[in-house]
Amino acid sequence: PPPLLEPLFPPQPGASPGCAERVRQHKVRLEWVRAEPAGLRGAVRVLNLAYEKVVSVRYTLNGWASCAEAAATYQPPGPADGITDRFAFLLPLGASAADTTLEFAVRYRVAGAEYWDNNEGKNYRLRGRQRVPPAAGPPQDPDSSAWIHFI
Repeated sequence: PPPLLEPLFPPQPGASPGCAERVRQHKVRLEWVRAEPAGLRGAVRVLNLAYEKVVSVRYTLNGWASCAEAAATYQPPGPADGITDRFAFLLPLGASAADTTLEFAVRYRVAGAEYWDNNEGKNYRLRGRQRVPPAAGPPQDPDSSAWIHFI
């Protein structure tokens, strides 16, 4: 089974008060993350500074000894505010995230500039643990729940 990822930060920073103002101020903010069997899925909100923009997530499983980068894809506007755009990402982790710490930061490149959301300098961190399969109980007698008893 895929590893269990426990966020060491509020997993929905976009739901916190003042999030829209932080996007305006810092140009990019993580909106939410969710662990799934395929990896870590999330969304990013960016200030719409120009039509062409590139959003990606840089991540590591070994304390930045090495890292990888995953591109985020533009999401058509739902309830559009006209000021920001939403991008979605998936970090394909597999079993490699078990018993380690996943760290990531979001990069936003637009109009010749680069902006980062690295959780106020702490990076976004998730603790990975191996899922423990449910313990098998003692075998049950198939007749233990029978309604009919013979005398």
